[in-house]
Amino acid sequence: MLLLLLLLLVPLFLRPSAAGGAQTPNDTSEGCQIIHPPWEGGIRYRGLTRDQVKAINFLPVDYEIEYVCRGEREVVGPKVRKCLANGSWTDMDTPSRCVRICSKSYLILENGKVFLTGGDLPALDGARVDFRCDPDFHLVGGSRSVCNQGQWSSPKPHCQVNRTPHSERRAVYIGALFPMSGGWPGGQACQPAVEMALEDVNSRRDILPDYELKLIHHDSKCDPGQATKYLYELLYNDPIKIILMPGCSSVSTLVAEAARMWNLIVLSYGSSSPALSNRQRFPTFFRTHPSATLHNPTRVKLFEKWGWKKIATIQQTTEVFTSTLDDLEERVKEAGIEITFRQSFFSDPAVPVKNLKRQDARIIVGLFYETEARKVFCEVYKERLFGKKYVWFLIGWYADNWFKTYDPSINCTVDEMTEAVEGHITTEIVMLNPANTRSISNMTSQEFVEKLTKRLKRHPEETGGFQEAPLAYDAIWALALALNKTSGGGGRSGVRLEDFNYNNQTITDQIYRAMNSSSFEGVSGHVVFDASGSRMAWTLIEQLQGGSYKKIGYYDSTKDDLSWSKTDKWIGGSPPADQTLVIKTFRFLSQKLFISVSVLSSLGIVLAVVCLSFNIYNSHVRYIQNSQPNLNNLTAVGCSLALAAVFPLGLDGYHIGRNQFPFVCQARLWLLGLGFSLGYGSMFTKIWWVHTVFTKKEEKKEWRKTLEPWKLYATVGLLVGMDVLTLAIWQIVDPLHRTIETFAKEEPKEDIDVSILPQLEHCSSKKMNTWLGIFYGYKGLLLLLGIFLAYETKSVSTEKINDHRAVGMAIYNVAVLCLITAPVTMILSSQQDAAFAFASLAIVFSSYITLVVLFVPKIRRLITRGEWQSEAQDTMKTGSSTNNNEEEKSRLLEKENRELEKIIAEKEERVSELRHQLQSRQQLRSRRHPPTPPDPSGGLPRGPPEPPDRLSCDGSRVHLLYK
Repeated sequence: MLLLLLLLLVPLFLRPSAAGGAQTPNDTSEGCQIIHPPWEGGIRYRGLTRDQVKAINFLPVDYEIEYVCRGEREVVGPKVRKCLANGSWTDMDTPSRCVRICSKSYLILENGKVFLTGGDLPALDGARVDFRCDPDFHLVGGSRSVCNQGQWSSPKPHCQVNRTPHSERRAVYIGALFPMSGGWPGGQACQPAVEMALEDVNSRRDILPDYELKLIHHDSKCDPGQATKYLYELLYNDPIKIILMPGCSSVSTLVAEAARMWNLIVLSYGSSSPALSNRQRFPTFFRTHPSATLHNPTRVKLFEKWGWKKIATIQQTTEVFTSTLDDLEERVKEAGIEITFRQSFFSDPAVPVKNLKRQDARIIVGLFYETEARKVFCEVYKERLFGKKYVWFLIGWYADNWFKTYDPSINCTVDEMTEAVEGHITTEIVMLNPANTRSISNMTSQEFVEKLTKRLKRHPEETGGFQEAPLAYDAIWALALALNKTSGGGGRSGVRLEDFNYNNQTITDQIYRAMNSSSFEGVSGHVVFDASGSRMAWTLIEQLQGGSYKKIGYYDSTKDDLSWSKTDKWIGGSPPADQTLVIKTFRFLSQKLFISVSVLSSLGIVLAVVCLSFNIYNSHVRYIQNSQPNLNNLTAVGCSLALAAVFPLGLDGYHIGRNQFPFVCQARLWLLGLGFSLGYGSMFTKIWWVHTVFTKKEEKKEWRKTLEPWKLYATVGLLVGMDVLTLAIWQIVDPLHRTIETFAKEEPKEDIDVSILPQLEHCSSKKMNTWLGIFYGYKGLLLLLGIFLAYETKSVSTEKINDHRAVGMAIYNVAVLCLITAPVTMILSSQQDAAFAFASLAIVFSSYITLVVLFVPKIRRLITRGEWQSEAQDTMKTGSSTNNNEEEKSRLLEKENRELEKIIAEKEERVSELRHQLQSRQQLRSRRHPPTPPDPSGGLPRGPPEPPDRLSCDGSRVHLLYK
């Protein structure tokens, strides 16, 4: 709301600023002029963006600004100013400055006090601090320091306890297992680092002043069997060990499971297995070596940085990678990221890599050892699963030239491998503090490396565990600080460490709590443990660029802080998408087709209006009256509505928004439904009445003499009412709405990394098929019945409806078009142009045919014959009461007489032919048979009697046949 108010008020306060930004009082209508920030500082404008601040020169009354400083500086003077009604800011007589301050760490002294003179907090230039230690402690370092331009004049001292003489200190023993050989010979560098740490701890007076840490160790050879032997030697032989320190993950698993039975804390310096994070199984286990799952928060952070929501994984089937991947799956799920495809392999990665290609995997996390990594990327090269569309995440502890190392198990060249691995990202645990800051041992990481290198007997690169040596060094410091906290810094307020035994769980619990709360700066970085006892450390992020690894950032999981160097490079210029970019495109109706059909529809509406006007204007003419003009008017109106439905039928997302789509759907339905009911219903009513009346029995012929118009209108009203009721129920119960039909993805030729997802808008409802079945079933029966009635009445002649033959012809055309178009459009519904063309042209043609067949003959007759008068006008003109109906009957009788004369002529010709044939047969019979002897009685010769009327075919008899 504040931002909205400011944006509304900003135009009221716009005017050119005063020269140099000087403040001058302004009236209340302008507010306060923007002021400049102090040197090395800035101003925070609440609710405004930088662009908005640049666009204005005045701020409204009661608006507050806040001064902020950069770097190690603090605001001296008013930090917040408020705009007053007189146009000035508050406290303008007191300047606000950003001055450099000295480190605040000098204001706190552990086991002592600090006295600040020459200024108030924070410590500004000229401030002086004096240091004093508590009783039983003595000051190590200078007792005074002066702040000068942000720097103290001398290093910060510390208070060291008055330590017990070396000869009187009690020994505390540590049992350690160093792998000097085997799968990971980390003890070669870690053991010297531990010994160096013990020397440094024991030399401090402020840490375990009454105790001395001593080491008892064996070579585990990174073998659980060998470690078991030495574990029991450590446990069953004196002296009692207060803690155990194994190295390898397999050895740490064995030691950590057994240690809880002896109430021993286990602190590992070289175990990375995620399984060791199980607190129920290993309740007393800690490690300064981070878990392999520490890579996962870094990976998730990078996924979020680059906006990836879908990733795939491929792993070697070993416990460490399976556990790491399970943890990753949980973390990405919490971050709203999905692992879409998960593959694993034992020795041959060919099939899993092909599956990744088939599933369109783009962001791929690979978890496998170095030898298997070469096999994987050889298959990656073959499947072309690299380049600008793909990003691989690997483990960072491979050798820098691992992909160039000769490997007889693969058949890829060095160049091919180099091309396949280019651009991949690695995450590696930071085991040496990258910052040149001093640790709790007062050494920097570089000083530690130099000091350790001098103690080693071989070159560091040839010494196993040199990379993990800082972790071993910090493990001793973590233990020493925890024991110091447990003993109360010297036994005055804590427990006696010499009282520890394998049955004393109380001391173990106190050591556990102290270890769990460890937090200090070591040579490996900040040391802190999570809830599972695993070290939380920084992660180094590197990218392979041009065949060599480049640092691109660090991630501190304890603070969720990503330090980015902005040196990442991508083959395509930017990070790829996590999947093929799918662009949704709608298929719209062809505008040329829509315009063309719209023009035809508009002309049809004009034609319908002309026909309607003609019919209304000439409704008094007898010929028009005998065609039931009111029904014809309804037909013209129905055709107009049907033609108007073409316009919403062609409207889609190209013209209207998704919110207007339901209204367009309803308009289509109502215009088509009512147009059909009025247009076809009025024609159907005519043909139905003609069939009903003229198929009556002879005794009911008097029904033909009278025609009650209200029955016709009632029939049309019934058909229209049925449609209105059906459509209303449909709209209320299951309204039409916008639905989307999705088609198969298409890949454009210009960009293979983009696929197009075609979509098509439809008008639909939940029970669409049911409603269409009801609608089409009812209309289809009506069309079929109309065809039947038109056929039955084709030879009927009546003066009450003199255009029923034209109506029948129109019904034929409408029915055929509708019966063909309805199923075709349903089949072609996914082809918007074809479906629209079929439906709209069927509407246009049926409307045109109906209007032309019904109205054009009437117009032509009235124009050619001049029959423009009504019955009353005709009577007045002739002066007699002769009914024009008699003339019509006369014309019909003349036409019928001509037809009968033609029929008679044909019959007479046929009779002549029959006579000729009869004479020929009599002659033939007389030749074959002798004459008949005379009758004895003196009569005529006997013969078969002549059938009456058979031979007497005179004209009178023939004439009787045609009466």
